[in-house]
Amino acid sequence: MSFQLRFTVEAKADLQRLYFFLAENDVEAAKRALETINKAWELLEEFPFSCRTVDSSNPFLREFVISFGRSGYVALFEIEDKETITILAVRHQREDDYH
Repeated sequence: MSFQLRFTVEAKADLQRLYFFLAENDVEAAKRALETINKAWELLEEFPFSCRTVDSSNPFLREFVISFGRSGYVALFEIEDKETITILAVRHQREDDYH
């Protein structure tokens, strides 16, 4: 069964922020990063429970690691119900925390 992805306003803003940060130095790399992230969502739609949990008191709050280059990105998401996943935030792996 495939899940439907929803994005919070904050998660959409994170994706834009990450794209523009990379595009300042390399537009092609920014495009490739965005393509990689968008392809990764397909995997998340199929296997959200394979991702690591964030909080032991909430098994539905999880992180999805998206590899890109020498590092990558991390998406914080919550499995809302048997059909819906909400992407809450996205950050680069070298960032300290979600914004």
